Amino acid sequence: MDQVSKPKFLQSIILGLQHVLAMYAGGILVPLLIGAALHFTPQQMTYLISVDIFMTGIGTLLQLKATRLTGIAMPVVLGSAIQSVSPLINIGGTLGIGAMYGATISAGIFVFLIAGLFAKLRSFFPPVVTGSLITVIGLSLIPVAVTKIGGGDIAAKSFGNMTDLSIAAVTIIVTIILNIFTRGFLKSIAILLGIIMGTIYAGLIGQVSLQAVADASWVHLPVPFFMGVPTFHASAMITMIIIALTSMIESTGVYFAIADITGTKLTEKSMARGYRAEGLAVILSGIFSTFPYSTFSQNVGVVRLSGVRSKQPIYSAAFILIIVGMLPKFGALATIIPDPVLGGAMLILFGTIGVQGTTIMRSVDFSMERNLMIAALSIGAGIGISAYPQLFQHMPTMLNIVIQNAVVVTAVLAVGLNMILPGRETKIIE
Repeated sequence: MDQVSKPKFLQSIILGLQHVLAMYAGGILVPLLIGAALHFTPQQMTYLISVDIFMTGIGTLLQLKATRLTGIAMPVVLGSAIQSVSPLINIGGTLGIGAMYGATISAGIFVFLIAGLFAKLRSFFPPVVTGSLITVIGLSLIPVAVTKIGGGDIAAKSFGNMTDLSIAAVTIIVTIILNIFTRGFLKSIAILLGIIMGTIYAGLIGQVSLQAVADASWVHLPVPFFMGVPTFHASAMITMIIIALTSMIESTGVYFAIADITGTKLTEKSMARGYRAEGLAVILSGIFSTFPYSTFSQNVGVVRLSGVRSKQPIYSAAFILIIVGMLPKFGALATIIPDPVLGGAMLILFGTIGVQGTTIMRSVDFSMERNLMIAALSIGAGIGISAYPQLFQHMPTMLNIVIQNAVVVTAVLAVGLNMILPGRETKIIE
C-alpha cells in the first residue's frame, strides 16, 4: 500500500483506467435505459453516451479540486445516478424531453443552494448509521453483479450458462490471485488486470465483438441543449428534487466511507463543498442534455482494494473520461467488455463496500439494544427492498419512486431511529 500511496505519472494513469472501468458500465447504463425507453435515434444515443462520459469527467474534476464553494477534495468519482432513471422516463414520456432537462437543472440548483444546510445534519450520522448505510450500498448492488455474471438478462434461457460463468470465474480468480499474492503497484491494479484477463479469455472463446468500435464515430463534442430547450413544470421539478435528495443521502454514505479509508477528517464545510460540486454537475448535465450525477459507490471498493488513497489516479480517471467522451470510437472499446467480466469484478467491489460498512460499525456498542435495533432494521429493510422493490408498488407514484430505493430506506430508518430512540449517539466519523 505504501509503495503506491503516491503513484508515479504512468501508475496514476493505469490506476485511473481501473477506476474508469469499475464505473463505466454504471456510467453508461443510465443513458442506455432512458434512451431506449424514450425511443431515441441511434444518433441521439451516440451523443448521449459520449457526452455523459465527458460530463462525468468534468463533474469528477469539480469534486477533486477544493475551492471556496465546491469540491470535497477526496478520491471520489461522479457518475449518472441510477435512481433518476424511472422518474426521468416518466417525465420525458408525459411532459416531453424539455421537461426532463428543465427538472434536472432545477434539481441541481436546489442541491447547490441547500448544500450548507444539509451538511449540518452530519451529527445525525454516527457510526451505527453510516455503517448501516454503507453496508447496504454495497450489498444491495450485489444482485446487479450476479445478473451480469449470468449474462445480463435473467429472463433469457441462456442465463447462467457455463460459458458466462467460466468468464466470470477467470476474472474473479485472476483478481484474487493478484490481490493476495502480489505487492505494490501490481496488487493495486488487480481489478483492472482481472477485467483485462477475463476479456482476453472471453475473446479467445468467441464472446467478444468489435462491431461497436467499428460503428462508432471518431469525434463528438458536447453541444448545449442538444436534445431541446428545457421547459419547467412544477410536478417534474418536485420529483427530481426528491431524487436529488436521495442522491445526497447516498453520497453522504460514500463520503464517510472514503473518509474512513483515507483517514480524512470530514468537516461540515468539506461536505457542503462536495454537495455543491454535485449540484453544479447536475446543472451542467441538464444544460448539455445528459443526466443527474452523484458520487459513485463502486469506486469506494477500488480505493479500498488498491490501497491507493491519493487523488492523483482520480485526476487521471477524470481526464480519461473527458478524452473518451470526445472520442466515441475509443470509448467504444470499453463497451466490448462482456457482462460476465464486469459482473465478476463488481461482485468483489460491491462485497468490499459492504465489508467496509461492517468495519465502520466495529466501534458501535451493540450491547445497547437501540444500536442493535437500528442496524438490524435499517440493513434488513434495505436489503429486502433491493430484492423486492415492488413491495411498495401500490403507493402513490411519487412516494414509490423514493421508497423503492434501498439506500434511501436504510438512511431514513437509520437516521430516524437514531433520532427517536433513547440515548441518541452524537459521535461522528472524523
